Amino acid sequence: MNRGKQIIRVSLVGILANLFLVAGKAFAGLVTGSIAIILDAVNNLSDALSSVITIVGTRLAGRAPDRKHPFGHGRIEHITSLIIAVIVLLAGAGAFRESVEKIIHPTAVNYTYVSLIIVAVAVVVKFILGRWVKKKGEALHSESLIASGTDAFFDSIISLTTLVAAVISLIWHVNLEGYLGAVISIVIVKAGIEILMESLNGIIGTRVDGDVTEAIKKKVTSFPEVHGAYDLILHHYGPEKIIGSIHIEVDDSMTAREIHHLTRSIMETIYVEFGILITVGIYASNDEDEENAAIKSSVEEILKEYPQVLQLHGFYCEPGTNRVTFDLVIAFGCDAQAILNEIKEKISAQYPEKDFEIILDSDFTD
Repeated sequence: MNRGKQIIRVSLVGILANLFLVAGKAFAGLVTGSIAIILDAVNNLSDALSSVITIVGTRLAGRAPDRKHPFGHGRIEHITSLIIAVIVLLAGAGAFRESVEKIIHPTAVNYTYVSLIIVAVAVVVKFILGRWVKKKGEALHSESLIASGTDAFFDSIISLTTLVAAVISLIWHVNLEGYLGAVISIVIVKAGIEILMESLNGIIGTRVDGDVTEAIKKKVTSFPEVHGAYDLILHHYGPEKIIGSIHIEVDDSMTAREIHHLTRSIMETIYVEFGILITVGIYASNDEDEENAAIKSSVEEILKEYPQVLQLHGFYCEPGTNRVTFDLVIAFGCDAQAILNEIKEKISAQYPEKDFEIILDSDFTD
């Protein structure tokens, strides 16, 4: 079964389970007059709606690439998760308003043993459902399922507090409905904000996991012709589609035929092992020349004075000219241009006969 069908299947189970809980909690809430139980039922209804949105989003995200969207529609899943976050936030805000009114104007609550059993069953069902949905979401790399699973887990905690409040009311006749509802609403809002931030990060783009980038670079540099791998950039177009690029450093004596064979081999290997479509660029190297090696060593000594400089790569002294080119990776949060100008001034003072062209690079990946 493919990923899309698995996500839909999990979502359908979530819909059925939540509708079952909505019916039970709504009945218990209306019979007892408990605002906490009624709000819990409303929250379960929003969970069912979230699962419907997940199904729709998965269907849309699974559409084949077209002329207008050549990278596919996978990023729709981020939008789906964003919509779920908004629903959770609205549910939390509404719950808080109702709870405050309940605190200001409290009403009597008549809990029954049947209502307590219904809430107890809801705790168990939501806990199991939440753990299962989140686990499936992580396995399928689905933000929407992870969000739904996390929300369901919080719901089980909320239902548990409702159950505790009901027991306290039966034993000590203390009404905690409004206060409990306020706590529940705050938890719901907090969960909504976390889901919202995760969705926005997916849309904006975040740093790729260091273990992944390290593994890719290690694989690329395992080719004997490659002296170094740099400028790895990965773009996510949905959980199942990653496109990227990387530069490799090779001897400038390699022929076009040799470079073609090497880059094709790297592209095929990365796709087979990581499922990533990657474009390979070239940095020429002629460090075997003693003069070039000495210049590079001097530049590296100057760079040691600047902890903000994370990496030097692509160093090349063009034969027959005074032109020297290389890239510098400078940490985020620094005045990169000012640091670059200062470095260039020091290098040029040491080698006035050389024309240094330094490219400012970004710290995209570890």
